[in-house]
Amino acid sequence: MTKLEICCYGIDCAMTAQQSGADRVELCSAPREGGLTPSAGLLEAAQRELSIPVHPIVRPRGGDFCYTAQEFEVMKSDVALMRELGFPGVVIGMLDEDAHVDITRMRQIMALCDGMAVTFHRAFDLCHSPKRALDMLSDLGVARILTSGQQQSAETGIALLRELNEVSTGPIIMAGAGVRLSNLQKFIDSGLQEVHSSASRLVASPMRYRKAGVSMCSEAEVDEFSRTCVDGDVVEAMKSMLEMTAVRVA
Repeated sequence: MTKLEICCYGIDCAMTAQQSGADRVELCSAPREGGLTPSAGLLEAAQRELSIPVHPIVRPRGGDFCYTAQEFEVMKSDVALMRELGFPGVVIGMLDEDAHVDITRMRQIMALCDGMAVTFHRAFDLCHSPKRALDMLSDLGVARILTSGQQQSAETGIALLRELNEVSTGPIIMAGAGVRLSNLQKFIDSGLQEVHSSASRLVASPMRYRKAGVSMCSEAEVDEFSRTCVDGDVVEAMKSMLEMTAVRVA
């Protein structure tokens, strides 16, 4: 049966995902950046509160995936902490200046992970040659690749997702970016083993007093009094669709 990974930006969201039937959680902070490394406190809470597999992302900043030497040292320290805390996997990715997989640094990460499952994240979607990258990541022993098929959304990139899935002899090809209940069947029909979704909704702040005209973001129009949370009903519905499809196939 196709597995469902839910991207979670906080412990409450991760607990909702687990209670609603998610197979695995990708744990992140900073949704407006597309996901950054979670704090030590969040990592400890996830280990304490969750029983399904949790794979934290290791991404020190937003923007591209070509990192400085100092940033790479931070990433290695984060991976070491996650391994020490007992997480079964991490989500990471890095490219060189020519947009190829940074093979030298990825070898160091694989050695540091020491048996943890490594997901190469959507840095894959910015790489120069997806098939060459797939070969390199296969040789490294990466467990899966989270990708939108090098398009803005996975639905648009579904042709490449299908092609990569058919030729991959190593990493699982996991569709992510815009995967939702309304298009989930398309990914199932493409034969993908795993899908990744935020399954989110906006939740209003409980604050009664709301200071107008002040934003914590440089984009003044950002609403500070709403946030993105996992929608448990959507997770349940997606999981039910995956289960029903598996029964029909069987």
